Amino acid sequence: MASSIGRNGVQVYSSDLVSLHHHSHHYQQQQPVKNTCKEGSKKDGTVDSYWSRPESRLWTVMLLLGTCLLYCARVTMPICAVAMSSHFDWDKKQSGIVLSSFFWGYCLTQIIGGHLSDRIGGEKVLLLSASAWGFITAITPLLTYISSAHLIFMTIARFLMGLLQGVYFPALASLFSQKVRESERAFTCSTVGTGSQFGTLVIGGAGSLLLDWYGWESVFYFSGLLTLLWVYCMCKYLLNEKELIIRLEHLAKGLSLSKQTKVPWKQLFKKAPIWAVIVAQLSTGSTFFTLLSWLPTFFKDTFPESKGWVFNVVPWLVAIPTSLFSGFLSDHLINQGYKTITVRKFMQVIGSGVSSIFALCMGQTSSFCKAIVFASVSIGLQTFNHSGISVNVQDLAPSCAGLLFGVGNTGGALLGVVCVYLAGHLIETTGSWVSVFNLVATVNALGLCTFLIFGEAQRMDTDSAYVDL
Repeated sequence: MASSIGRNGVQVYSSDLVSLHHHSHHYQQQQPVKNTCKEGSKKDGTVDSYWSRPESRLWTVMLLLGTCLLYCARVTMPICAVAMSSHFDWDKKQSGIVLSSFFWGYCLTQIIGGHLSDRIGGEKVLLLSASAWGFITAITPLLTYISSAHLIFMTIARFLMGLLQGVYFPALASLFSQKVRESERAFTCSTVGTGSQFGTLVIGGAGSLLLDWYGWESVFYFSGLLTLLWVYCMCKYLLNEKELIIRLEHLAKGLSLSKQTKVPWKQLFKKAPIWAVIVAQLSTGSTFFTLLSWLPTFFKDTFPESKGWVFNVVPWLVAIPTSLFSGFLSDHLINQGYKTITVRKFMQVIGSGVSSIFALCMGQTSSFCKAIVFASVSIGLQTFNHSGISVNVQDLAPSCAGLLFGVGNTGGALLGVVCVYLAGHLIETTGSWVSVFNLVATVNALGLCTFLIFGEAQRMDTDSAYVDL
């Protein structure tokens, strides 16, 4: 059994792990292809390179840390924005330019990042992008002192950060579709997804302390150097040396959309289930972005005496265990014999439907405690989407899951900008936060209904006979 991730798995350097699984790996090698179908054989007769359970656990932990560091680097600028504005004498408009520049870069690389991951491997794209964004984050304080054009340098740096981080989640979707078995995908996706909450909490706590003790520069050094350390550990312990070398011609071929592939693109985008999962991803992404942007303002306006650390921390703490539970529940139901599409839709009903009910409740209460409970439950239940549409993309098209996820994520981010602006407009015109939560519920309902009506879980990226899951 090969030890490289690019073709047949990963190399694990623990002697205990090697001795524990030596006989089982040897046995699998000796079996005819026809007897290994349930262990991960493809329809064309070749053996799939799914991770073994110990390998999957190790990669899950490391990718959770990677997602955590992704958000640490992403949230570094918002945490330091006030201090940097004071230091460089930026006004609100200039600060807004720097903060928004990340988003525009983030939207541009989702699709190409997913496609490149499908072609050369998600793990390579992850490490390339993390190396670059970690380096840029670490040298950001130095860039501000190169010249007096602080605003220009910071805007460019944040735009590049967005470009580099935009490939991360499509690369994860591509990697999981190729390396994680269907019965384990939901838990793996939801576990790695909790890194976003962990990262927000870590940089919120450690970053605030560093900001007070050593200044805003230390926060950038902290995020950037930790990311580079993570990349080093990934390269040293999880990847074979040969897998780290990417030839320029291979990279160019991976970026090309014109090369002949086995994926029937025209037929793929004519299928209703593909558009159903994309529309659902549009709705959930945009409403999450809307709540993320406006919830702090809602609590400050509605409950002026409330403590910021409460409503900025508690909902994200709740989201961590709910995300883990959703993945466990989804995989458990599938292993119990429930149809995959039934489980995916059930998860989505909770993630989009039930969470919207609690969002509506926020606009109807005058109690701070109840509002915190409603916000925590709504944000927490939204993590069930990780076990719904996020995994459904991998069900439908594992050979191009990264690209499809990138399409949905790009649309969700762009629609998020529209919804955030529309929410602000509704607040100004109506003077009520109820209209904002009504907007969230309406968009979620449209995406959910589309997925419930047209959603499927059968593979659609091959001309072979489809097997209903």
